[in-house]
Amino acid sequence: MHQQRGGTFLGFVLGLVAGLAIALIVAVYVTKVPVPFLDRGANRPSDQDAAESKKNKDWDPNAPLYGKNPARAASAAEQVVSTAANPASDAKPVANVEVKPAVNADPLGDLLKTKDASADPFVYFVQVGAYRTNEDAESQRAKLSLAGIETKVSEREQAGRVVYRVRLGPLQTRAEADAAKAKIAATGIDAALVRVQR
Repeated sequence: MHQQRGGTFLGFVLGLVAGLAIALIVAVYVTKVPVPFLDRGANRPSDQDAAESKKNKDWDPNAPLYGKNPARAASAAEQVVSTAANPASDAKPVANVEVKPAVNADPLGDLLKTKDASADPFVYFVQVGAYRTNEDAESQRAKLSLAGIETKVSEREQAGRVVYRVRLGPLQTRAEADAAKAKIAATGIDAALVRVQR
């Protein structure tokens, strides 16, 4: 039988020394390597910080929801001006000055408002499907194209995933949308009517 030299204590000490040496090497390496995210903002000028804070102050998270024609603020002539009550009865009466409303500088906007007032407030689409891959959406669009129905594939992010929608439209009236949906249903493909606020 072969007699062992050393023991448990010697193995423990050698393992402890080796572990401390590895920890020392890792600690020296980590302290010498520059931190990638900490050094970037240190060299920014103060005027850039001021501009960014002003931008963030005026930032509106709902700006994409307003659409292409955001609502305009009311002009000064249209706003109500509060007046102070007469402080004394012996003061001279102030002559009433009539304020005429400003001439509207947007005649095309007025024309569109009157036109849209009588029109349907929605735009309609007939959606054939929503697919995870562009290839599936293009395949469905090609099938409909062979049937004589021209559709479009649009990309949209929903719930963190990209969805490719196959749609026909935009259609201006509900009757047009119903007719298009019936035409698609005649080919044996299910479709859904989607309405979008103008």
